[in-house]
Amino acid sequence: MNDGPIRRLVLVGSVIVDIVLYVDALPERGGDVVASHSMTAAGGGFNVVSAASRQGLHSAYAGLIGTGPFGAQVRDSLAAESVELLLPEAAEGDTGFCVALVEASGERTFATTVGAEAGLTRERLDSLRVCDDDAVYVSGYDLVYPHGPAITGWLEALPAEVTVVLDPGPLVLDIPADDLHRVLARVSWLSLNSREARLLSGDAVGVLFERAPALVGVVVRDGARGCDVWRSAVEVAHVDAPVVDAADVVDTNGAGDVHVGAFIAGLARGEDVVTAARSANAAAAVAVTRLGPATAPHRG
Repeated sequence: MNDGPIRRLVLVGSVIVDIVLYVDALPERGGDVVASHSMTAAGGGFNVVSAASRQGLHSAYAGLIGTGPFGAQVRDSLAAESVELLLPEAAEGDTGFCVALVEASGERTFATTVGAEAGLTRERLDSLRVCDDDAVYVSGYDLVYPHGPAITGWLEALPAEVTVVLDPGPLVLDIPADDLHRVLARVSWLSLNSREARLLSGDAVGVLFERAPALVGVVVRDGARGCDVWRSAVEVAHVDAPVVDAADVVDTNGAGDVHVGAFIAGLARGEDVVTAARSANAAAAVAVTRLGPATAPHRG
């Protein structure tokens, strides 16, 4: 198991653009609804690396960026957060996007289309220089997308000293079984919400350590309740989240990503897992009070 120091976070996969529409409630099927307001912002993996960067951890993007207007927005957003680009932009096509409907309660519903970022190949990944003190982050979304097999094979080939962090995401059951098995065999940290944990392990999170022999720990996020931290098949602690008044919750889009990025940054600062989880809870609590997907606070 790798439990060494972390110097840099490397996102492998997708940064896309979120088209966010704020509505009172979802329309009935076949109906329509008028959004009170809207915004476009870099999203996907950007939520993770921007959170880590704002929390003081040097971050890098190992993915493709399109040549159209969405690609330009992604490129500008990464530059604004001082996120290093490790691959050249895609030769053609624009970056993909996600339409997010955010209800007055803060709940969100997504529909996503992939773009130039799906052209990521094993050859491009093999050109990367990854160091032993890097943490490599991958989302389950990218294991479902067309470039999933390339990422899976590349992760398997990484040196054992490299920390690998996986957030299986809401599409966990859509990840090809063989790819999921192979990635779990290489994962150092799992961060997932309570629904995803049930889908992946039933009600026994400890069994994940049997499926993932290199696993150091698991963080199970549970929204306003905070999170549970597991090490070596034993729950270390439940870590409460700061109390946020329901009236202040305006957008939960990207809060889980903020949690992951802030948690990795906490580990990189040398925090123990409970302290890092507490830092991540605090960052996510701030994020839900701000409109937009990438709303992690800066570490003071």
